[in-house]
Amino acid sequence: MFITFEGIDGSGKSTQMRHLATWLQERGQAVETMRDPGGTQVAEQVRTLLLDPTSSLDNRTELFLFAAARAQLVAERIRPALQAGRVVLCDRFYDSTTAYQGGGRNTVPRAWLHSLHEQTTGGLMPTRTYLIDVPVEEAARRRRGESDDRMEQEAWAFHERVRTTYRSLAEEEPTRVCCIDGTQSPVQVQGAIRADLKAIWPSVGAGTPS
Repeated sequence: MFITFEGIDGSGKSTQMRHLATWLQERGQAVETMRDPGGTQVAEQVRTLLLDPTSSLDNRTELFLFAAARAQLVAERIRPALQAGRVVLCDRFYDSTTAYQGGGRNTVPRAWLHSLHEQTTGGLMPTRTYLIDVPVEEAARRRRGESDDRMEQEAWAFHERVRTTYRSLAEEEPTRVCCIDGTQSPVQVQGAIRADLKAIWPSVGAGTPS
């Protein structure tokens, strides 16, 4: 089972991933959590470059750096974990590139990005993607007081385009992408994620907490 978490910065997706990991582990599942970009030595170095506010990157350079980090993560960690029968939870995956570089930056057409994703991941797709959807103003309020990285410092309109692209992905791929109202309390959001997961993976709900 390969599950990814998506949403604009400040949506709470990382917190929800951690909560789900704990819940699954309590039910006897072997779980690995990862982040994209990151998760390997090479990908973490790329992540530092990509998110450094002082980095000045051409849009296509940025796009291919994200793809390179993802290719390394898939080859080095995700595929081996899935082959070993583990549940893999990943904080962002290729939908982020579609939303941020495709929608936010409008760098390349969606069809071209789809081809890039297939080449980068070798055709690997998440079993389920949880899109934690919150308005841009709410996400900005949640991040207030934190140091913004290079992506978070983008203009309001950029983040609106990112959110719009995410929502369109949920409409286009409803069997994979589950859009959840992120303005609910964290407990309610987690409850919605667990309810959906039980529906597509009934045996996990029957697990007994350790």
